[in-house]
Amino acid sequence: MGYLKGPLYVHSENPRYFTDDGGRAVYLTGSHTWSNLQDMGPVDPPPQFDFSAYLDFLQKYGHNFIRLWRWEMPKYRYSLDKPFSFCQPHPWRRTGPGLARDGKPKFNLHVFDESYFQRLRCRVRMAAERGIYVSIMLFEGHCAQFAVQGWEFHPFHPDNNVNGVDGGRLDYYTLKNRGVLSLQEEYVRKVVDIVDEFDNVLYEICNEAGNYSTEWQYYFIRFVKSYEAEKSKQHPVGMTFQYGGERSGTNANLFNSPADWISPNPEGGFREDPPVSDGRKVVLNDTDHLWGEGGNAQWVWKSFIRGYNLLFMDRIVDLTGRIVTWAGLTSADDIPHAEEIRRAMGNTAKIAKRFNLAGMLPLPDLASTRYCLAKPGEVYVIYLPSGGEVEVDLRNVSGELKVEWMHPVDGNTVSTGTIWGGRWRTLKTPFAGDSVLLLYR
Repeated sequence: MGYLKGPLYVHSENPRYFTDDGGRAVYLTGSHTWSNLQDMGPVDPPPQFDFSAYLDFLQKYGHNFIRLWRWEMPKYRYSLDKPFSFCQPHPWRRTGPGLARDGKPKFNLHVFDESYFQRLRCRVRMAAERGIYVSIMLFEGHCAQFAVQGWEFHPFHPDNNVNGVDGGRLDYYTLKNRGVLSLQEEYVRKVVDIVDEFDNVLYEICNEAGNYSTEWQYYFIRFVKSYEAEKSKQHPVGMTFQYGGERSGTNANLFNSPADWISPNPEGGFREDPPVSDGRKVVLNDTDHLWGEGGNAQWVWKSFIRGYNLLFMDRIVDLTGRIVTWAGLTSADDIPHAEEIRRAMGNTAKIAKRFNLAGMLPLPDLASTRYCLAKPGEVYVIYLPSGGEVEVDLRNVSGELKVEWMHPVDGNTVSTGTIWGGRWRTLKTPFAGDSVLLLYR
């Protein structure tokens, strides 16, 4: 399917990245948006999301990854002065008898709604055919914490199911209730079964449940790995920022987890000056967990050069430049800097395809700007956040290297000849403002 050679696994020689063949590094970058699996909106039923057009949008920018969002509440709002938002379909059938709090038949937590899982399977397949990787979000914890009305409509609220199950709001994301855990396990097995054949699959346990969810998330990371162990294919499992206000988790929770990949919070400089990736985990640096909505092209290039994969929380869902209103959003404006972020991420993907990142390391000491991704002696990708000049340590380079400059957003390139190694060299950008310098054999 597409050009995928098999499921992803952590590259043995450069664990900052995944690989699908043991040789080339697979760099992941892409825009994701809340309604790309379930339909969401301020009307019931919500408008249908055009997934095919969304994939066109991703390919337009050269993106190859999405988080496929799960939303657990059929009805919710984050503020009493905002209208309700609605979401469908869900993993369980609404069979009744009796009505849930949203006025529809109660959920039967022992009967799956096959339309949900067939949609999931179809969208994973459509993405695979275009060579786009999909992280399947198994649970979503932000709404349960922060929506002023949300949990009371959740399928595991006792008023909303025919099984007498009480998930206990935040207890739902812990190991406290064995009965709830059993139902969660049954659901996770169903998800794995429906998409196991595809090479483009990754898993994310939960979006932004707080620190209280740590052991529960560790449990389900191990659960997915154990369940997949006997299957034909195994896929990476991720853990992302445990946002919870005063209940937030730490990046240490992520790095100490059994996850294959993580998405950190801002601590340690992941917004303004990302630390050099040390390879303990594959890191997908995601604006969703750094700003919610935010970032700029400098963040893109700083993160890429420091050894990270990149994700952007995108608001555009109709793909024409007009914002579709949902969940109380009424702005007709895009997220600030969104277009430059999308384009810059696409340019990093071009670099990753051109030079195999498996042999490249973030080596800040080799450039005066401190942003250098290099295979010393062979290829150097250097970022100049303010443009101007950069000093590059080429003392260990024998012979000549080609010199090429790239505009970080436009992607335009200018070749300026060659340069000899053997000592520190100073080079000046031909562009105004930020620039990317490429030196290579």
